[in-house]
Amino acid sequence: MGTQAGVGISHLRNVTHAAKEAVQKALTDANIDQPDFVFLFASLGYDQQKLVQTVRQATGNCPLAGCSGQGIIVQNEADESNFSIAVMVIRSDEIRFTNRYAIGLKENATEVGKTIASKLHADLSDDTQAMFLFTDGITVNFDRLREGIETVLSRSLLILGGAAGSDTEMRETFQYCDDQVLSDGVVATLISGDCKITWALNHGCLPIGYERKITRAEGNRIYELDHQPVFDVLREYLTDEEIAAWDRTIVAFCFGLKAPTEAQAQDELVIRYLPSKDEVAGSVTLQTEVSEGSSIWITRRDVEKITQGIDLIAQQVKAQLQDQPAKLIFQFDCYGRGKSVLGEMQKLQLEQRLQQQVGATLPWIGLYTHGEIAPLQNKNSFHNYTLVLAAIY
Repeated sequence: MGTQAGVGISHLRNVTHAAKEAVQKALTDANIDQPDFVFLFASLGYDQQKLVQTVRQATGNCPLAGCSGQGIIVQNEADESNFSIAVMVIRSDEIRFTNRYAIGLKENATEVGKTIASKLHADLSDDTQAMFLFTDGITVNFDRLREGIETVLSRSLLILGGAAGSDTEMRETFQYCDDQVLSDGVVATLISGDCKITWALNHGCLPIGYERKITRAEGNRIYELDHQPVFDVLREYLTDEEIAAWDRTIVAFCFGLKAPTEAQAQDELVIRYLPSKDEVAGSVTLQTEVSEGSSIWITRRDVEKITQGIDLIAQQVKAQLQDQPAKLIFQFDCYGRGKSVLGEMQKLQLEQRLQQQVGATLPWIGLYTHGEIAPLQNKNSFHNYTLVLAAIY
């Protein structure tokens, strides 16, 4: 049998009709009646519990993993509307998928990591290739989550995935595991069997201004840059009105941290998004730990570099595939690289450019995230304003 997979999409407003339409399109595309596993990504216009319930019923209650996004991505479409659903159905005697979930990231991300790894530990085998993670995009501290996971796992494991997206108000994100719809949680899926996984990533950001130093920080909060309150430094780049309208400003404004030395052949910076601020405490929050003394730059997206990065990702994935057809393609792309920066037409042109180079007929599913997960060299890492492309072959 090998692996049969199909992807379906719907934009219908009625959640029941939309979920059923997306599933039926995916089953038809895969030429199967009953899948072994389902990946589901959807925007926030739908009742999330009803969405997951309907998809599960329409796929024979088979295991399911996924999350909400700022939009979804499939072949020839990258939609950031409030009403978009993408479903990938998979039937395979080569690849196995095992999914689990845990909640409580905001309170203790390390313990959540230990919990999710403990739940999956018995399913870890010699042919386990990777773990896909879908985390809350607002409350995650990825470094602490990874620490918990890697404390429990008996061996180093490739981690890929994304942080769930919300709407522009950044109120809440959702993670899906079978019938469960979570917030402040993480869904992990082990990928095992007779397969290989390759990936590539690129962010397309350029620094503006000069190098700064983090001089006061705690956990994932920055209080001072160059011994100045962080908001005093931000006002060199932003108006008070832009700081007040934080949810809109951070779409175009981000930090860059120096990449590990061994990873700098790829890019000198790792990009960090600022999901929240606390003007009373005088701090901004990142989705990873920060260290005092680290170098930091203010950065912006650059269309030319984004375009070059698209081509580089395609070249790297194709080189790894070595003319073998990919069985499944997953795209985790930051919503800060979508229409808010590129405009709708250019965004679609770049998406088609990527798909045409990698494979315009492959089962392809993705979403616009609030953070992307992929290794830098041999270390599982978190990224922002980055495209991560993963191919299972």
